[in-house]
Amino acid sequence: MSTSPLAITVDRTSPVPLYFQVSAQLEQAIESGQLEPGYKLDNEIAMADRLGLSRPTMRRAIQELVSKGLLVRKRGVGTQVVPGRVRREVELTSLYDDLAKTGQRPQTVVLRNEVDPAPPDVAEELGVEPGTPVLHLERQRLAGGEPLAILRNWLPDSVLTPTDEELEQTGLYQLIRASGTHMRIARQRIGARGATSQEAKLLGERKNAPLLTMQRTAYDDQGRAVEFGTHVYRAETYSFEVTLVER
Repeated sequence: MSTSPLAITVDRTSPVPLYFQVSAQLEQAIESGQLEPGYKLDNEIAMADRLGLSRPTMRRAIQELVSKGLLVRKRGVGTQVVPGRVRREVELTSLYDDLAKTGQRPQTVVLRNEVDPAPPDVAEELGVEPGTPVLHLERQRLAGGEPLAILRNWLPDSVLTPTDEELEQTGLYQLIRASGTHMRIARQRIGARGATSQEAKLLGERKNAPLLTMQRTAYDDQGRAVEFGTHVYRAETYSFEVTLVER
């Protein structure tokens, strides 16, 4: 990505703090697409010197945008515009579908696709006896080549028997619907926790880095549980959006 200087101006006669003037212009450049996802900024010292600002002022301007999730600092790389942050409405859709709908390039690496005995927590969610054979899927999802999420799903083995190629090229919910199962409703829980060593490696994060979590159990139009998923997402590239309505 280009690292050519961005045209930023500061007005020292303005009552608006200098750090805020800089961060506002950078934010506008990001939101307008002038600074594309993955764009690498000059280092803070060079930017401060070019604008005639103190280093603490420049550092605070950058931190404002890091806190908003628009910039990310990477050791050995520098400060970059966050690559393709995904804002996802809480709907009964798959991540693959949401990425494709917004013009991003979903990519999938299949880590696991096999029938296993259902552990007690999975059996409870699917309404089956512990040890019942269930399809166990684990996938790494990327967008534009950047790791985004790790998706773990369990389904009754009667619902679906996908190949690795199908999982790589199509969203799970598309495959479920194509099999003749009509998903009607889902129960979902959203939370956060630190990354395990394995998750950190797959997502390009440090161990214990904050991850968003989502657990979902989906039911068909007969009230049968047809899918249980427990997913983790990189917090800096992902957010959930919820519309609240007064009743």
